[in-house]
Amino acid sequence: MEFDQKSDLHLRETAVECSEVFRGRLLDVRLDHVRLPSGAVSTREYIKHQGAVVIIPVLDNGELIFERQFRYPVGEVFIEFPAGKIDPGESIEETGKRELLEETGFVASSWRYLGVLHPCVGYSNERIEVFLARGLIRQGEQKLDHGEHLDVFSMSLSDAVEAVRSGAITDAKTISAIFWAEKVLMSHW
Repeated sequence: MEFDQKSDLHLRETAVECSEVFRGRLLDVRLDHVRLPSGAVSTREYIKHQGAVVIIPVLDNGELIFERQFRYPVGEVFIEFPAGKIDPGESIEETGKRELLEETGFVASSWRYLGVLHPCVGYSNERIEVFLARGLIRQGEQKLDHGEHLDVFSMSLSDAVEAVRSGAITDAKTISAIFWAEKVLMSHW
């Protein structure tokens, strides 16, 4: 099903006044006044983000590479696919290659772009570009960013799906990517 963007005009909001509340190294918090389709004015609080890439790394034996990492805002260790923010001037494929090497020590000979997801549309413009990486070769040790600590491990696709079902994996980008991987790897999507 396709939607014509011209038919969406009755849903669109337009900025009236934009202000920056906070600018950090990762996030830019905004407070904007917008004109609603009805003509009324309202406010929108949101976070601007430079975007990120998530990688679905597939080993030759079919297992997928995951990470375990403590996430301070939630106060828990999460199981996730390798991922990271897009640096200024960097293509999304360059980001994927850099993050895979830095976080896992692997490089991939085959990269397939799967698509994009928007994890938090109610309060952020963040986009996450999704890649499937194959032909993995260990290139050395992890080269983690300062202050980054994570464990790398692998598991089968079926175990990953079960980990979602059981609640062991709750990270939204990883859940989405697991089901994307399931479609691609099981049905040649």
